[in-house]
Amino acid sequence: MLEPRKHARPQQRKALSLHLASTPGEIREAQRLRYKVFAEEMGARLASRNEGIDRDIFDPYCEHLLVREGDAGEVVGTYRILTSAQAKRLGGFYSEEEFDLTRFGPLRDRLLEVGRSCVHPDYRSGATIALLWSGLCRFIQSGNYEYVMGCASIGMADGGHAAASLYNSIGRTAMSPVEYRVFPRCALPLEALDQGRDCAVPPLIKGYLRLGAFVCGAPAWDPDFNTADLLMLLPIANLNGRYARHFLKNDPPR
Repeated sequence: MLEPRKHARPQQRKALSLHLASTPGEIREAQRLRYKVFAEEMGARLASRNEGIDRDIFDPYCEHLLVREGDAGEVVGTYRILTSAQAKRLGGFYSEEEFDLTRFGPLRDRLLEVGRSCVHPDYRSGATIALLWSGLCRFIQSGNYEYVMGCASIGMADGGHAAASLYNSIGRTAMSPVEYRVFPRCALPLEALDQGRDCAVPPLIKGYLRLGAFVCGAPAWDPDFNTADLLMLLPIANLNGRYARHFLKNDPPR
């Protein structure tokens, strides 16, 4: 998901640690952080807003990567992972709410889906993001996964012009082969937007591209989060070894 604007960082902090959530309480910590970022900071309209958490039907089926301040401190970063086996139990992937994934049919049993990436405003540093990517890379290594997909979000505070421009720019060099194309259920109206603006690539999308991922088609508009989402696909065979090794230097999730 989207990494919002930077905030001032604490003057003192403990070393960060990385692990997978192992209890409902730890999952709830991730959900509270997601609420803080998505609802309080970005203004997303969440069905669970009265609970002070970001919760949906996918959470119980997912693994949740957590970055903590120290070994027992506050959760300051999170990323969730849905395996193909769990998606089959659930009836589909989260991305299918936004995209028609018909062409992914032959890949389904080999897919890993990631999403709901967010970092506490005081911890938006390279170290936090690198730990989350480290956990993801090690999770990929631990299973027989051949493809990783996920929705990467672009904010629409400007009405969508940045999203259209980024898609126009990224699509020139990182568009997927036609057999991996997806189709947005609620498409961003690209023809009505300025597609020529000079915009910085969000860190999450930049990370995907450096690892070797494709953009699989035009962006979908998510009205609840007010973002434009690109469906990214990383064939593990394309994984950029040098960039992956950079993340694997970090401690593995426990």
